[in-house]
Amino acid sequence: MQDLKRLIGYLGPYKKDLIFGTLLVTVETAFELAIPMLMADLIDVGVKNSDMSYILHKGVLMGICALLALITGLLYARYAARAAYGWGAQLRRAQYERVQDYAFTNLDRFETSSLITRITTDVTVLQNAINGGFRPMVRGPVLLIMGVALSFWMNPILALVFVICAPILGAVLFWIIRKISPMYRRLQKVVDNLNNTVQEGLVAIRAVKAFVRGEYEEEKFNSVNEELTQTSQITFSHAVLNMPAFQLILYSAIIFIMWFGGGMILDGTLTVGDLTGFLSYVFQIMNAMMMISNVFLLLTRSLASAHRIAEVLDEPIALSSPEDGLREVPDGDVTFDNVSFKYDVSAGHYALYNVNLDIRAGQTVGILGGTGSAKSTLVQLIPRLYDATEGVVRVGGRDVKDYDLHALRDAVGIVLQKNVLFSGTVRENLLWGDPDADDQTLWEACRAACADEFLRRMPKGLDTVLEQGGVNLSGGQKQRLCIARTLLKRPKILIFDDSTSAVDTAIESDIRRSLADMKNVTKIIIAQRLTSLMHTDSIIVMDDGGVHAQGTHEYLLEHDDIYREIYESQTKRGRDDGGKTAD
Repeated sequence: MQDLKRLIGYLGPYKKDLIFGTLLVTVETAFELAIPMLMADLIDVGVKNSDMSYILHKGVLMGICALLALITGLLYARYAARAAYGWGAQLRRAQYERVQDYAFTNLDRFETSSLITRITTDVTVLQNAINGGFRPMVRGPVLLIMGVALSFWMNPILALVFVICAPILGAVLFWIIRKISPMYRRLQKVVDNLNNTVQEGLVAIRAVKAFVRGEYEEEKFNSVNEELTQTSQITFSHAVLNMPAFQLILYSAIIFIMWFGGGMILDGTLTVGDLTGFLSYVFQIMNAMMMISNVFLLLTRSLASAHRIAEVLDEPIALSSPEDGLREVPDGDVTFDNVSFKYDVSAGHYALYNVNLDIRAGQTVGILGGTGSAKSTLVQLIPRLYDATEGVVRVGGRDVKDYDLHALRDAVGIVLQKNVLFSGTVRENLLWGDPDADDQTLWEACRAACADEFLRRMPKGLDTVLEQGGVNLSGGQKQRLCIARTLLKRPKILIFDDSTSAVDTAIESDIRRSLADMKNVTKIIIAQRLTSLMHTDSIIVMDDGGVHAQGTHEYLLEHDDIYREIYESQTKRGRDDGGKTAD
């Protein structure tokens, strides 16, 4: 409940709509409750005395009450819709903004599919709670309190029926809510699983087709889809039990009221009009109790969704800028001082262990190592995508934790191992590097990354539209655009994380020459091909999370067994392949 109360605070400017809607529902309910009293007078006075003027008078008043109830109900619907969808927009915005502040460590704790479900489906559940549940939540208690009070005013003896029915209804509702509360939490997790399966299948659709695994993916989807179906059926089969239980109690109450009320009419202690009006209140009171039960069911599901949304909003940010953090990085000097790192503090094994490195500003350094040797992890500590668990990482002679995060990351350009391009034009993607760049600047960056040669062949050039993920480009073309985008940042430190693996050696040589012209930029290049690293100032050989060796190509070839083994395997493969490298 605390989570839901906290999320109500995100109503912001829509709180006025919710308050006004509450007043409208209260007024609507009051008009509806006046109708049975007018009807009782109409029967007991107008019909009994055959007074047509009295009947018309009361009938007009009943019609006015009904019309005013309709108008206030329609106005409520307008304000409730504004409050519900405005609140949903505020919650989605708050979650999305929070996720933008997440560090990689925070993102590791949530699956992408789960975040999508929390921003969409869980927010929709809360919107439905306002749209479909707020009216009965206000109307139900008002109807119940006023209806019971008026029924006791009309006939206290018959009203004792409610004293008997209420505990029975409360017990039924308590059992249903207790039963389905954990079911709703499980239901949302199953929705996460379904979204995850759909996301994986669509992202990897080309691989699925290439390996002819369509039937396997269909079976996997059918499995999670069937799990969602069964979970939903079990959950809602319990949730709808309140309807037959309430109807049973409602009609039992009517039978008892008719039985005792009929006897009282025969005894002359009750009029037909009072019994008719009383029965109207019975229906309204039972309807109110039904509304309240439905509200509790909606609330039960809403609490599960509210908790999931609150988890996103309350996730403590793993990395943050210090107060009065440094906003200028003096140069591209990089130092690792006894640095160790593990992704989870509770993990028993370090991904990086006792790393000591000193990279001078303007140097070009290569990093080589087998799969899982923590090459990518090492460079991700430089722009504080992760924080070192132990030791200190310094940039420009200062601890990276002393810098403002935006200033540090602006000074470090990193082309990640996985190339990411966004839907839109080539120009829009490149402007991520420098939003103020003109066409000339964009073309210069493209020439340095050797992306200009294929862009000039495209009819629209920089205005070429990229499909989602840049699927209308080859792997090498995407890599070159990502490099151009990073060069536009004009960073002091430039990191290539295996970012030229999909281009041929001729283009890679051209890119390398362009990088060599950047004299004041520290360049750190991770690569699997030794030809990409042989001309660097120094090569770092990583092995099992540590620095195994460091030196020039000639030094390592003579003194390091791992490097020599990699060199010999690659040169032998090159001879076997006729010296050709495929794009």
